[in-house]
Amino acid sequence: MEEYPRYELGPSRPPSEAHSLLLRLTRSCPWNRCEFCTTNKGKKFSLRTVEEIKKDIKTVKIIQEKIKMLDLARIYEDPPNDSFRVVALWLYFGGRTVFLQDADSIIMRTPDLVEVLQFLKQTLPAITRITSYGSSRSTARKSLEELKEIHGAGLSRLHTGLESGHDEVLQYVRKGATADEHVRGGQKVVAAGISLSEYVMPGLGGRRWSREHARATAGALNEINPDFIRLRSLVLREDLPLYEKYKSGEFELLSDDEVVLEIAEFIKELKVTSNIVSDHIENLLPEVEGKLPEDKENILAAINRYLSLPPEERLNYRLGRRAGYYDGLSDLYQPAKRGRTEKLFQQIEKHGNDVEEVIFNLKQGYLV
Repeated sequence: MEEYPRYELGPSRPPSEAHSLLLRLTRSCPWNRCEFCTTNKGKKFSLRTVEEIKKDIKTVKIIQEKIKMLDLARIYEDPPNDSFRVVALWLYFGGRTVFLQDADSIIMRTPDLVEVLQFLKQTLPAITRITSYGSSRSTARKSLEELKEIHGAGLSRLHTGLESGHDEVLQYVRKGATADEHVRGGQKVVAAGISLSEYVMPGLGGRRWSREHARATAGALNEINPDFIRLRSLVLREDLPLYEKYKSGEFELLSDDEVVLEIAEFIKELKVTSNIVSDHIENLLPEVEGKLPEDKENILAAINRYLSLPPEERLNYRLGRRAGYYDGLSDLYQPAKRGRTEKLFQQIEKHGNDVEEVIFNLKQGYLV
């Protein structure tokens, strides 16, 4: 029986890297205490050696060559292992982009990271973009010269979880970074020429800090001016440490409509030339997208369209969106999708369930 090579893979990547080759440089998260995240809970952080990573890159090359001798479509549909699945998917969509796992590859020693990047590009020369997660703590600690060297070696983009620019919120959810670190780290990444994608979490301040969270987060981003601002609205799953604060009444969760109002406040305060992206099911309104400042009014208009709907229509949309039937506000007027949502309403009513509870439970199934 033929043995198929494999290499080590991590657990996560951003939605925008769905078609990228995954290459693991570190295991887990060096901080791993955020109360809104469980991706790496219970997993010990470690740095992989340069030799381990190089061995994996060589294995990717071997898998790539094996796939080329076989039927790519067949391998893509029925891969012999996860390594073949990832490489086949990567090749199927062009074989040009790579995402470095896990949560904070930029924490590696600069000479080691540079060596890995150079070897990766030498071994797989068709690569045109290399991206990674990188925390503000790590980028703030790197010198500008180091970040320029890393960029020169091939790192194209960093994905950073800013979450909030309000220090009280950051401390409350144990983010492990201050607003000042977010700004300093982000500014250095931008100055180094690395494309920066900052993640913001609407709702993270709860009812107590909603307005301050929106304004301070916009303020921090105004100082950074990243290429992308990606929205990841808070979903309070039962396995989150923050959920315990919610159950005790200490943390007051915003309603969907209150989160939408918070996002409107945030958008109004932004003075950037960034792309706003709403590319996750956690976000109620995927229409909150566009290039600032030119698309700001269109984004706010989309928010107002939702808020102007009668209460029963907003509830219909929320249920359909959370159930995966609606991809946007216009789907409210698609008979087939509307019909599926109405049928779900009938089932909920028939079983005597609460719609709000159903919506809350539907969100429990979302992947981070």
